[in-house]
Amino acid sequence: MHAVVIDRPGAVDVRKVPDPTPGEGDLVVAVRGVGICGTDIHLIDGELPYDRFPLIPGHEFYGEVVAVGRGVDDSRVGSLVAVDPNIPCRACTECRRGRSNLCLNYEALGVTTDGATAELVRVPALLAYDLPADISHAGALLIEPLSCAIHGFDVLPRNLGDRYLLYGAGTMGLLMGLLAADASPEPVHIVEPNPARRALAATLGLVPVAGAEELAPDARWESVIDCTGVVSAIEDGLTRVRPGGVFQCFGVAESEAIAKIRPFDIYRNEISIVGSMAVLHSFDRAVRFAQAWGERLAPLVSHELPLEQYADAVAAFRAGSGLKIAIRPNGAIT
Repeated sequence: MHAVVIDRPGAVDVRKVPDPTPGEGDLVVAVRGVGICGTDIHLIDGELPYDRFPLIPGHEFYGEVVAVGRGVDDSRVGSLVAVDPNIPCRACTECRRGRSNLCLNYEALGVTTDGATAELVRVPALLAYDLPADISHAGALLIEPLSCAIHGFDVLPRNLGDRYLLYGAGTMGLLMGLLAADASPEPVHIVEPNPARRALAATLGLVPVAGAEELAPDARWESVIDCTGVVSAIEDGLTRVRPGGVFQCFGVAESEAIAKIRPFDIYRNEISIVGSMAVLHSFDRAVRFAQAWGERLAPLVSHELPLEQYADAVAAFRAGSGLKIAIRPNGAIT
């Protein structure tokens, strides 16, 4: 099969590699679509604390089961599946207390072991979720990031009728905005300097502004969510939380980034600050949301390229052009 291979940081190749074979409890999936994520860029640049090269990247994907290993029902062959890439050890302290997303022995498809930017990928059967036959391509492709967004809402201490302010209308910000709009009767505001992304946010029913200065100076929200990881957005967002509200760091900041906060404001106004890490008991719900939203998600997939144009896809991601950039390893589905 053909696959993208990161041989070492900065060295990426598309070449033939041996086809995967399913071990006990495994499936082999023919990949229909795999999204590019910031994690993939960090892997290419050698910015993650893993040294597992050579490695096939790709952890946001779906496809068709084409083979099964011992212990897996043959009836799964031909099924359309999305795959949770996270592989918890289920033995460490965090796994045993039900927080497998914080596993101390972190493993993940496309991050520490071969992933799905390839024609075929081997996955543990327990991590594969069956998809409805009529699910949209965009919906299936976005299930993994959508499951991260759902977990983000799971950790928010929210109440019915809460109002939401978001920073960043990238793919994750728009998914969070859609969930917020479903959760609140009030308009969901989103700060986004990119005019094309603001226009898309408006078509999805959100209320976009180009910069925080366009917000009313005294306006406050019960839930303020940063989806950018940008320090200036985080610092501004903390000032927009109403007393008793919550600020969420959902976007991924650089590991060395430092934001200034006013501890007195947190104390005086009883502001909660929470994080959100990956996926936890949210993948099945993401499948249901993706099915229900259908083609509403289509505009969030802005690029679809063949495997051999992976370098172009990475360049487009780095340039910030578009939203979710997808690779179609086995060609377009007709």
